[in-house]
Amino acid sequence: MAEKMAPVIAVDGPGGSGKGTVTQMLAKKLGWHLLDSGALYRLTALAAVRQGVSLDDETALVRVALSLDVAFEPTPAGEPAKVILAGEDVTAEIRTETCGDNASRVAVMQPVRDALLQRQRDFRRAPGLVADGRDMGTVVFPDAPVKIFLTASAEERARRRYSQLKDAGVDVNIDALLEEIRVRDERDMNRSAAPLRPADDAQVIDSTGLSIEEVLDRCMAAASQA
Repeated sequence: MAEKMAPVIAVDGPGGSGKGTVTQMLAKKLGWHLLDSGALYRLTALAAVRQGVSLDDETALVRVALSLDVAFEPTPAGEPAKVILAGEDVTAEIRTETCGDNASRVAVMQPVRDALLQRQRDFRRAPGLVADGRDMGTVVFPDAPVKIFLTASAEERARRRYSQLKDAGVDVNIDALLEEIRVRDERDMNRSAAPLRPADDAQVIDSTGLSIEEVLDRCMAAASQA
């Protein structure tokens, strides 16, 4: 019961809104645990592809989700945690556009979401949890005392992703990125299983044009009002 009642800050929103960076900063600032729920869906998609499982085979995907051999390893200097799948560091691989698109396809399936639900809730431990996802406040932690919906325009999110990829030496077309983001948004917002939307009691923060420090300040302000 004590673990169940540990406080949760649920941060939802579309990809590229800044959730990943902000939730890591929040968790570090507060000294709380961090859940990157999107990584679990990306890992499910990656494991399925590696095992030759079709991303349309719902039954097989549930088996993949239930049997994930995954670990999150802390890294020095506040860097994002390493994501380990079956003993292999796949941190970079699960952040590719292809893996993100595959994860979005997998996430529309309710049985897959059900298979990962308890795994996500198990991250709720004292002193508290910062949960990053798309349905943290609406489905996974509906009783979270702090709910934030972090968003940004599709154009801004495409620009951010373009800069990240260019800095990493990846040749990419910004128009293609923008189209991928719009398609993914459409799929995530209109899926029947836990569609992407703000919880009724969430504070919506638009990060378009804001620095990461400004977004963090607004999130901290929202947390302090709970």
